Amino acid sequence: MILGNINHLDLIPYLPTKIKQSIEYVKDNVNSNTPAGRYDIDGDNMFFVVSDNSLRYIHEANPEYHKKYIDVQIVLDGQEGMAVSTLPPHTQVLDDKITENDIAFIKTPDEETMLVLQQDDFIVFLPNEVHKPLCAVDNKIANVRKVVVKIALDYL
Repeated sequence: MILGNINHLDLIPYLPTKIKQSIEYVKDNVNSNTPAGRYDIDGDNMFFVVSDNSLRYIHEANPEYHKKYIDVQIVLDGQEGMAVSTLPPHTQVLDDKITENDIAFIKTPDEETMLVLQQDDFIVFLPNEVHKPLCAVDNKIANVRKVVVKIALDYL
């Protein structure tokens, strides 16, 4: 996983070109007036989803991982808790939709760390990296507007 801020990409010169381009595209083309929904950058190779969400308590969510797509999650407005695990997703699979939707939900691993993303922060999850988005920060339910860019692994 890679953590950064869309206004300081120069701090991550090793960021893969396609990932950097996707972040710059969102920065230049998405704002508070952009309607929620899916937007293609390059068809199914690279696209993003704008969404307005209510956060949830960390215990109410199950972690997820992907196989085919890289996730670039960008907070546009608000604050988002993101629980992560550095362990592989070798735990009980609760809902396997890898084949049809490139997502599987798993039982929360024993080792989990909460990160807090502020406005303009982003986090990149590579396939098999376990993450639990949309978690309440300090147990406060709030709203967050975000973008999730999906980049096919074989598109890099």
